[in-house]
Amino acid sequence: MRATETLIETRLPLKPFKRGKVRDIYDLGDKLLIISTDRISAFDVVMPTGIPNKGEALNRLSAYWFERMKDVIPNHLVEVIDPRTMLVEKAKPIKIEFVVRGYLYGSAYRNYLLGRKISGLELPKGLKKADKLPAPIITPTTKAETGHDVEITWGEVTKTVGDDVAKEIKRACLEIYKRASSRAEKGGLILADTKFEFGFRDGKLIQIDETLTPDSSRFWSLEQYEPGKDQYSFDKQPLRDYLEKIGWNKCPPAPELPDEIVSQISEKYVECYERLTGRRF
Repeated sequence: MRATETLIETRLPLKPFKRGKVRDIYDLGDKLLIISTDRISAFDVVMPTGIPNKGEALNRLSAYWFERMKDVIPNHLVEVIDPRTMLVEKAKPIKIEFVVRGYLYGSAYRNYLLGRKISGLELPKGLKKADKLPAPIITPTTKAETGHDVEITWGEVTKTVGDDVAKEIKRACLEIYKRASSRAEKGGLILADTKFEFGFRDGKLIQIDETLTPDSSRFWSLEQYEPGKDQYSFDKQPLRDYLEKIGWNKCPPAPELPDEIVSQISEKYVECYERLTGRRF
């Protein structure tokens, strides 16, 4: 039954460009066709079980945000083909991920506990886990094809892309984060952190990849937010919790997921879409 409800893999008679953990991308010359499947990964391993509605939720959310942020910076979206598919302009990507953090959590919190700077930034003393930062910060990382991304400083970003481009990226990142945070709060969510990617199209800087989805962002429940502890997240946290519980060794092959876990994850993606957009899924 589940096989008819999910799309795990596509095999279109088109030139393959890239198959990621979630998206299948086809090369159409000067454009790309991006299909968001229902694949899900945890600990860098793709699960054999798909999540109903996940691909559609991701694709529709990216399209929603691209449309609303295009006055901040142009993006690669050309057309939404269907709920899980979009046509985009091909661009030359900048191989850096720009993570904007409004709250201290995840790897930034772990480094903070060790007394380390965060991408060269020194944060105030005495912050707790999940505390709101005095102002949002950008913590860029290299975009690794395999293995883990590596944190870099803004000075290294400037050396890579030049001062003018770096300034434009910083402006866009902070403005998009500000607007998205405001919209998220109206839906009862906190945008704790998110990542953006950029590239060049005909020499012009544009935003690319996905944007402000539960796969690229950390959304928390505003109502249940409480600094100093783990937060209720609208992402694949139930999957990570389940895999930890069963003692999986985090190496392939991944286990099949039970229906209960699949339903929980699917419901979270749909709810996140509805809260952020104010639309029924």
